[in-house]
Amino acid sequence: MFFLFPSPRSGTQADRQKPRKGKKLMSGTPSQPKMTGPIELGETLLFIDEKGREYLRQVRAGRRLSFKKGHLDVDQIVGRPDGLKMRTSQGGTVYIFRPTYDRLITHLPRKAQVIYPKDSGSILTQLDVYPGARVIESGVGPGAMTIALLRAVGPTGSLVSIERREDHIEMARENIAMFHGDAPNWSLVLGDAEEEIPEREVDRILLDMPDPAPVIPAAVQALRPGGMLACWVPTTLQLDTLGAAVRAEPLLVEARTSEILQRYWHVAYNSVRPDHRMVGHTGFLMTAWRLAEIDDPEVRADSSSEPPGAEGETLPTEGKDEPSLPAASDHDNNPDRESP
Repeated sequence: MFFLFPSPRSGTQADRQKPRKGKKLMSGTPSQPKMTGPIELGETLLFIDEKGREYLRQVRAGRRLSFKKGHLDVDQIVGRPDGLKMRTSQGGTVYIFRPTYDRLITHLPRKAQVIYPKDSGSILTQLDVYPGARVIESGVGPGAMTIALLRAVGPTGSLVSIERREDHIEMARENIAMFHGDAPNWSLVLGDAEEEIPEREVDRILLDMPDPAPVIPAAVQALRPGGMLACWVPTTLQLDTLGAAVRAEPLLVEARTSEILQRYWHVAYNSVRPDHRMVGHTGFLMTAWRLAEIDDPEVRADSSSEPPGAEGETLPTEGKDEPSLPAASDHDNNPDRESP
């Protein structure tokens, strides 16, 4: 099994022999959460009431689960399969399921913003995170994207997560233990990505941080030839700075930028229409491929030159001018669904 280790730090020999601050391998966590079979004590379940309100609750011995309309006792649930439809003490209806990733993330305990499922799915596919991949992520937050990456790389891959805030690290550890389970192929590093990205060949790197531009050179050095880099930023100003940093790296090519807008629909008898709310802009995803080292000086110079369309250059168009599209409305551009 391949493991990633950060490059040695400067300092005295005694300093280098000390345990690394923040270097934490997951250990002693629960086994993989159950996906099938009877409900057991300790599981975390999703409850949905008749109004569509969602509640994430842990099943504990002797606990009474309260909802907007009545309550349920845990003893009524344990030992039965999920997918239950039950009546509360006040006659309310509650559906009980083991939460999917999509439903889990919006309820995940957090101290920072999460990458929403609509975006994490795009990241996994555009970055092409595959079983067995060696991946680095910078910016862990509550661990939402970490769960998705661990599922994607599987037990034969490895994931190194770099985070500069210790409180985020502790929350991520708790969420991974609760909602993913054992992760011996996952390591957490407390520190700045510029210093902590290991100088070894890795397959994929994800930078989810306010200003990933200064980290781009270190990421290029860490990626193997043919590896992929993805950066996630929320604003256009950050995107502009990031784009300049990527263009300045001759070994990064085929940069692509996208955003995902998700709109739910109300589909009922004699009534089909868009929901009043949608998951609008949450961030921009930029991906790029890493080239092998360029030995030819002419090719290197050509790779580092600005591509057509840079610095405000107008690209020629073929055929007739395309009609301009109306500006998007900001109405109901809410990044989160209604909370219970």
